[in-house]
Amino acid sequence: MSNERKAPTGILGFPITPFNESGNIDEKALSRNIEFLLENDLEAIFIACGSGEFNAVSIKEYESMVEMATSLVDKKVPVYTGVGGNLSDALAKAQISSKHGADGYLVLPPYLIEGEQDGLYEYYKSILLSTDLNAIVYQRANAIFQLDALKRLIEFPQVVGLKDGVGNMELNIELTQTIGNRLGWLNGMPMAEVTMPAYVPLGYNSYSSAISNYIPHISRHFYDALLNDRKEEVRELYENVILPINRIRKQRKGYAVSLIKAGMEIIGLPVANTVRPPIVPVEKEHYKQLEKVVDKALEKYPVDHRVAHS
Repeated sequence: MSNERKAPTGILGFPITPFNESGNIDEKALSRNIEFLLENDLEAIFIACGSGEFNAVSIKEYESMVEMATSLVDKKVPVYTGVGGNLSDALAKAQISSKHGADGYLVLPPYLIEGEQDGLYEYYKSILLSTDLNAIVYQRANAIFQLDALKRLIEFPQVVGLKDGVGNMELNIELTQTIGNRLGWLNGMPMAEVTMPAYVPLGYNSYSSAISNYIPHISRHFYDALLNDRKEEVRELYENVILPINRIRKQRKGYAVSLIKAGMEIIGLPVANTVRPPIVPVEKEHYKQLEKVVDKALEKYPVDHRVAHS
């Protein structure tokens, strides 16, 4: 575990949770997913978060996933975990994360209740005080901090970043331009490549990439082109890869997760197109649509077409 009080920057890897046909976690497939992300130079690993079906794994499964991730990563990059939901569960998962040497956690919303800012602050405070790990605030659903409450929360040195999954740009401007570099700013919108050009000018220097689970070299190509103002390359990547995948993603609820598994299966990674309810697997027609986009993407942007880090 690192004591550095700094959020990860760059392209962040969010492994999925692969299940076998019996519905159990496929540990071999999960191991390969993590290794694939490391091989492709993702700057951090976020295990058992939203794309990892955090809501659907047991405490025992969660611990085995965290233990596997920290062991495989072996301090090459930071490892963050997902904690949230019921406060007791969140505190238990925070302790597990600390026990297995994670660098920090991404704090997801509390279960169901939409509380006042004071209540939200107390929820986060309880988690922050339970360990000394770094924490990233996740703005989404029923957990959206306004400026005053966030100012109070960042008095705790453990809070190193804010991940936005809402897209309220007025609020984003108020937060980033008031708080500045006290926090790291992470774009956590669905298919974050779509919105990243709007986030970079505000100080966001990091994002979670769903497609990095199966076409990470394209994530890298896109981000490098964006940061270096290669507008035509960005436009072509939107036209050929990013927007077509995003259109498929929007056809069914839950595809933000299950479409990742379909993409991984298409490129030959050992993962079945299986998910846990309430998420549904990708329908055959949508699977075929994704397969066409991925095949075209790999033809136009071969895997060995790598670009240097910016």
